[in-house]
Amino acid sequence: MADIVEDVAIAHGYDNITKTLPKTNTTGEQYEINKVTDLMRHEIAQAGFTECLSFILCSTDDVSKKLRKDIATVPAVHITNPKAIEFQVVRTTLLSGILKTISSNKNMPLPLKLFEISDVVHRTSKSDVGAKNERRFCAVNYNKLAGFEIVHGLLDRFMQLAEVKYSKDGTGYYIRGAEDSTYFPGHCAEVVYREKVVGMVGVLHPEVLANFDLNLPAAALELNLEAFL
Repeated sequence: MADIVEDVAIAHGYDNITKTLPKTNTTGEQYEINKVTDLMRHEIAQAGFTECLSFILCSTDDVSKKLRKDIATVPAVHITNPKAIEFQVVRTTLLSGILKTISSNKNMPLPLKLFEISDVVHRTSKSDVGAKNERRFCAVNYNKLAGFEIVHGLLDRFMQLAEVKYSKDGTGYYIRGAEDSTYFPGHCAEVVYREKVVGMVGVLHPEVLANFDLNLPAAALELNLEAFL
């Protein structure tokens, strides 16, 4: 919107705009989702994780083949005539970006504990533009041992900060066993909040790690941050 206003002002001429005082007073404030994002970034960093920022565009394989998914089942928004193979689709998960970051820094001292809080995009028929943004939180622990207890502890800390109690009565959160091809069989769980699945936590499948040129185990957590607003 600001870009449109600027273009109109340029076309009209800045010198031709009459200076006037606004007829109404307004108070600006930060969007709630951005406020929560900033608070969580600070707290997760305090828990010993390092924030990384990855590209929102990625290759088709990054959101499908490398994560042991079929691209036909991934609701990805595809870019028409991409300039490079690395920018074919809009990411549907933060996990692949973090794993690529770890792969580029795997010679750094262990453990590598990275996180990212940012948007992913899913294709949907419920939106007039055919897609929707979703704010996600993702964290990965990469070490000689997968460290599932580390990401599980981070999940509990996140819920503590969000003031969500552990409960199965429909008012809180809990985790339940699940099967996901990205994770090692028997070492994966869904995060359930108010009877809705809002994320996944588990030990990553060895093939996924190999696809990102990683040779040590890792555990990951990914949540839909908007579900807690």
